[in-house]
Amino acid sequence: MKIDYDPKKNAWNIAHRDLPFDLVEHVDWDTALIREDTRHDYPEQRYIMLACLNGSLHVVCFTPIEDGIRVISFRKADKPERRNYERQYHPC
Repeated sequence: MKIDYDPKKNAWNIAHRDLPFDLVEHVDWDTALIREDTRHDYPEQRYIMLACLNGSLHVVCFTPIEDGIRVISFRKADKPERRNYERQYHPC
């Protein structure tokens, strides 16, 4: 799957969160919770995913593109997000 992103957003994410967008390729897609992001009237269809990576739960906001996704944001999940995920699945 192709992982696309804005290089400036990726650089910011690395500097502030120590999470390069390239790592999204390695999240556990099989146990991911994915829902459409309808909080705002975005110009494109967006999704929010809760997924495990290296034993920790992460949040990825993305939009589908041909042959893959374009990452909009990527961060570690907060406590309420972890509880929500663990209710439906299991700890990472």
